[in-house]
Amino acid sequence: MASTREPSHRDAESARGLRSMPAGIWALGIVSLLMDVSSEMIHALLPVFLVGVLGASVTLVGLMEGAAEAIASMTKIVSGALSDRLGRRKPLAVAGYGLAAVTKPLFALAPSAGWVLAARFTDRVGKGIRGAPRDALVAEIAPDRVRGAAYGLRQALDTVGAFAGPLLAIALMIATGDAFRTVFWIAVIPAALSVTVLVLFVREPRRPERGRGARYSFRLALGSLGPAYWWLILVAALFTLARFSEAFLVLKASDAGLGAALVPLVLVVMNVAYSASAYPAGLVSDRFDRYTVLGIGGALLIAADIVLAHAGTVAGALAGVVLWGLHMGFSQGLLAALVADASEPRLRGTAFGVFNFLSGLVLLAASVVAGMLWDALGAAATFYAGAAVAAAATVSMLVLLRLRKLPARG
Repeated sequence: MASTREPSHRDAESARGLRSMPAGIWALGIVSLLMDVSSEMIHALLPVFLVGVLGASVTLVGLMEGAAEAIASMTKIVSGALSDRLGRRKPLAVAGYGLAAVTKPLFALAPSAGWVLAARFTDRVGKGIRGAPRDALVAEIAPDRVRGAAYGLRQALDTVGAFAGPLLAIALMIATGDAFRTVFWIAVIPAALSVTVLVLFVREPRRPERGRGARYSFRLALGSLGPAYWWLILVAALFTLARFSEAFLVLKASDAGLGAALVPLVLVVMNVAYSASAYPAGLVSDRFDRYTVLGIGGALLIAADIVLAHAGTVAGALAGVVLWGLHMGFSQGLLAALVADASEPRLRGTAFGVFNFLSGLVLLAASVVAGMLWDALGAAATFYAGAAVAAAATVSMLVLLRLRKLPARG
């Protein structure tokens, strides 16, 4: 009888689904949603604003996007380690979201590409400060049995903001006659609301590790993360190398004939697919094998790159964008859950910080190379190269699994 009660209990938990998710996960998701509304109202227009209004090159766009994310990732390694040392996650999350909010007006004031570059970097520092502590906080709020679903839900809500932001940008661009700066000013409002929700409605759980901060050592923490974690980092780096900045999706659709006012539609389409798939992918990974779900994500990225390389129309480009969004849903939340699986609770800030730092360095390289390929050989070469790297990443993950170097938790 005992063996039949446990599946029954799990089925009941699954049936309750979203209703059983802790309130803190919902609050963190709403915080992410609001900040992404703000960020994506700006970022959906930024490549066209830079190239078409400020006269920047596509290579500069690739360098800016990759470098901005690398800066965020470098900050994450510091904030993650600091959250482990302090035994606190929420104060650093508040600081990071707060910095991102106060930098939004800089985009509206920017007179040159250099100003945008500075604003983008400062905004990403805020993202870096909040990232690792927030991701560790998700694992501490959510029960183990719904960890994948919790990361999927937070990512799904984050991504709702990521497509609501571009939709607002489209409406405002039409209403204002393509007034980029007016849209950037309005984006300040949801950023401020995001910080308010975080301060008032997210409660950090008490952790027994608090009070041990004086004994924390970053060098010893790295050694304590273990081989399963480092194999995961290798797999994640390979997948990140294949996934350059979404700015190139915007530029591809623009080249295919999408007008400036409708350019944000690219991120809307991508993020609808991302949001719709993130929670189901996390839920499935809790019941089965996370790496199998990640492998599906790799296959989707290969398909997306091939479709985008061949696309000569707006419809073809948007089809590739949908596949790209599905890849994100089947990979990003899964990787976060796998980091939580592979690390001790007291070191999760460090684990997420290192993971995001290395991912950011790889994304910088991928985005710069993608921009250079685009300028030298055209869009098709950029996407074909992405497909080749995605295939290599997927095969490498399967080989490592066969060698039993990676735990398949779920």
